Amino acid sequence: MLKLQPSAFRAEISRGLVRPLEFLVRRRVNPNHITTVGVAVNLLAGLAFFLYRIQLGGALVLLGGFLDIVDGQVAVRTQQTTVFGSFYDSTTDRMAEIAWMLGLMSLYLGREPNLGEPWMAYVVAAAMAGSLMVSYTRAKAEALGIDCRVGLMQRAERIILLGGSSLFFGSWHRGAVLTWVMLAMAVLTNLTAIYRIYWVSRHLNATQKPSAPEPSRSVPEPVNR
Repeated sequence: MLKLQPSAFRAEISRGLVRPLEFLVRRRVNPNHITTVGVAVNLLAGLAFFLYRIQLGGALVLLGGFLDIVDGQVAVRTQQTTVFGSFYDSTTDRMAEIAWMLGLMSLYLGREPNLGEPWMAYVVAAAMAGSLMVSYTRAKAEALGIDCRVGLMQRAERIILLGGSSLFFGSWHRGAVLTWVMLAMAVLTNLTAIYRIYWVSRHLNATQKPSAPEPSRSVPEPVNR
C-alpha cells in the first residue's frame, strides 16, 4: 500500500537539534516545564502576527517547534514519559496552531497595514481546520492501534513552511510568499486528512478478516403421520 511520508529523516534531525541542549537532560528538567514554555512562545507568535510583526512571529513559530522537539527528547532520555505528558503535549500543540492561525487571520482582516484580500481569512480558516483534522485523524487512528504518521503536511512540515516563509519573507510584496504558503497549506492539510482516512480504511480492510459464517443447520421436514 502506498505510504506518503516525506519526513523519513525526522528522528535524525531531532537528535541533531537536541545535542546543544544536553544540559537539560543532565539536570533532569521536567519535560512538562519545557512544554509550558513552548506554549508561551507559540502564544506570543500569534500575538506577533496580530501586531503585524510577521518576521518575529515566524521566528517564534520555529522556536516553538524546536521546543516541541526538545520536550519529547528530554522526556525519553530522562525516562520521564507519562500519559499526562503525552496528553499535555498533544493538546498544547493544537493550542499553538490555533494561536498562529488566528494571528495570521488578522493580517488579512485588520486595519492598515495589512496583507489585503479579506477573502484570505477563509483560506487561513481552511488551513487551520485542515491542520486540526490531520492531527485528529492520527490521534483517532492511534486509539484504534494503527500507526498513521503518513501524509504530506504533518506538523513538522507545517512549522517549517509557516515559520520559514514568515521569518525570511515577512510582508515582502504584501506577503506574497506567505499568502501562497497559506493557500498550499489549506489544500494540502485537508488532502492529508482525507488521505489518512483512506489509509486507515485500507489498513483495516487488509488486517481484519471477515468472520466465517456459522454453518447453517438444516431444519428437518415435518413428517406426515
